[in-house]
Amino acid sequence: MSETASNARGVLYIISCAASSATLVPILVKQAQAVEWEVCVITTPQGSKFIDVPLLEGLTGYPVRSEYKRPEEPDVLPRANAIVVFPATFNTINKWALGISDTLALGLLCEYTGLKMPIVTVPCFRTGGGLDGHPAFFRSLQMLREYGVCVLYEPEKYPPKNQVPPQVILEVLDETIKEHAKSRNRAEMDSY
Repeated sequence: MSETASNARGVLYIISCAASSATLVPILVKQAQAVEWEVCVITTPQGSKFIDVPLLEGLTGYPVRSEYKRPEEPDVLPRANAIVVFPATFNTINKWALGISDTLALGLLCEYTGLKMPIVTVPCFRTGGGLDGHPAFFRSLQMLREYGVCVLYEPEKYPPKNQVPPQVILEVLDETIKEHAKSRNRAEMDSY
């Protein structure tokens, strides 16, 4: 566990994909730790080529995972209380929306979506490059929103790749957690 994390907020998984914006993940980790998150980083297999694994392991005190573990191996990461997917790629967004879990990162996203845990996703790729105009992308964003995922996609506000500043991501995460708490409280009241 990181020396700077007091676990006051719980455990935050940052899931990083294969995108140039992944170079900003250490900044997000540090800012999350500054507001008392204990942070673990998971990456897609291709995403590991876009991040500095030793740096992130040093910052978090946890291994950066990108592959499934063997069944007999112990879990090396604590369970998450919330997830931020940054940067999220076109591929990950579309697979996740369809429930495809062919990587550890997607498996965790599908699992935590099913558990209705707080998740914020930030798709990051070049505006006007074609992927942002593909119909599957918008359908997937809508599906994720319907599943309760907070999609932070405002490329006109954060051009050219929707590189939302870490502080904004964390503010949106706080709002998302509050909304999830309200929803759970309403559900509990309705069950009486």
